[in-house]
Amino acid sequence: MPEREITYANAVRDAMSEEMRRDPDVYFMGEDIGVYRGAFGVSAGMIEEFGPGRVIETPISETAFMGAAAGSAVTGMRPIVELMFSDFMAVCYDQIINQAAKMRYMFGGIARVPMVIRAAAGGGTGAAAQHSQSLEQMYCHVPGLKVVVPSTPYDAKGLLKSAIRDDNCVVFLEQKLLYGTKGVVPDEEYLIPLGLADVKREGADLSVITYGRTVQMSLAVADRLAEEGHSIEVLDLRTLSPLDCGAIVNSVKKTKKAVIVHEAVKFGGFGGEIAAVIADSEAFYSLAAPIKRVGALYCPIPCSPILEKTVLPGESRIEEAIREIL
Repeated sequence: MPEREITYANAVRDAMSEEMRRDPDVYFMGEDIGVYRGAFGVSAGMIEEFGPGRVIETPISETAFMGAAAGSAVTGMRPIVELMFSDFMAVCYDQIINQAAKMRYMFGGIARVPMVIRAAAGGGTGAAAQHSQSLEQMYCHVPGLKVVVPSTPYDAKGLLKSAIRDDNCVVFLEQKLLYGTKGVVPDEEYLIPLGLADVKREGADLSVITYGRTVQMSLAVADRLAEEGHSIEVLDLRTLSPLDCGAIVNSVKKTKKAVIVHEAVKFGGFGGEIAAVIADSEAFYSLAAPIKRVGALYCPIPCSPILEKTVLPGESRIEEAIREIL
């Protein structure tokens, strides 16, 4: 299959543009997504191709446009909504968790809510406490929402196309520091089903279970440890809800050790759910060491680059946890 190397941001834009060309019911809305091209330049060229009727610049009111998206979805459209920063979910949480997530259930399956909420998440850019959080665990707690956190351009494109075609509300989180990363993507159309994890690196001594930009960190650590003879498996969950529990269990049964890594705050983070999946399965009886979690410190994300780097997990903290369990 012909392929090319593109950035994560371009993969997201390609997925949206291809789906908008394929289906006239798909449209895109959000703040500054037109002429300004979005806060991270993801939507460059889209308003020129599709016009202001399908690339809709919204007022600075997440409550209003998230409610409008849910209403248009339940009446037959397929909106893609961009939250400039995932932190702004707090402004429109009611529209997401009490409307978009619940309408299909409350109407007995007759109503569908085929909408995608795209949001830039995570830290590392010095954007401070209100623009740097990883809040995926809050979405995962709500039945009716699907939650996706891709780590590569290939996964971002394939998963986003599947999300747009899904008849449920999908929260699609794009960690900011991934936008400029590059990867090989096929020229031909492809889809990646939601709910399937991916083994990014095979290993036998320990499983690192992760998602988002900590996948790349974990792979870098695994490569270094391989030089010392350690075989580290890196499992990229890709989708948190639905969660591929089978992939988690199988990986841990094979390696007998598990380190769980995410950028979100460790306390109350999604890593606790992953640990519970292991503890509540046959993988528990295979464990040769305690389960270890790595996440951000329980602190608002600082603006200072030095302090931010201290709060967020990095390769050194991941390597330290792996060595402790090994």
